[in-house]
Amino acid sequence: QVQLVESGGGLVQPGDSLRLSCAASGLTIATNTMAWFRQGPEKERESLARIIAGGDATTYADAVKGRFTISRDITKNTLYLQMNSLKPEDTAVYYCAAQWVGYNQFAYWGQGTQVTVSS
Repeated sequence: QVQLVESGGGLVQPGDSLRLSCAASGLTIATNTMAWFRQGPEKERESLARIIAGGDATTYADAVKGRFTISRDITKNTLYLQMNSLKPEDTAVYYCAAQWVGYNQFAYWGQGTQVTVSS
């Protein structure tokens, strides 16, 4: 059984940093394309970043490029999202996803962690 458990969300001020974690079990993150998404209030789910299976290639959405960094620790089977220079518009529920099946579709999703950026 595959499980993805996000953690690290919280309430921060504009300009702050936060690191999200996604602990995976039941699959090996090194051999699966992994991703981070978010869904803000009354917004559609948005793809943020991906790290490609079997290598270190990464892609980012324009909205977070240069501020967010996706990475993984194979020894811990854990995916990370380092978020810097946070803005109020980054407020959303953040989800990790595993095993790309096409476009923005992934086979497995975590339950999400709330990030709120507010002064």
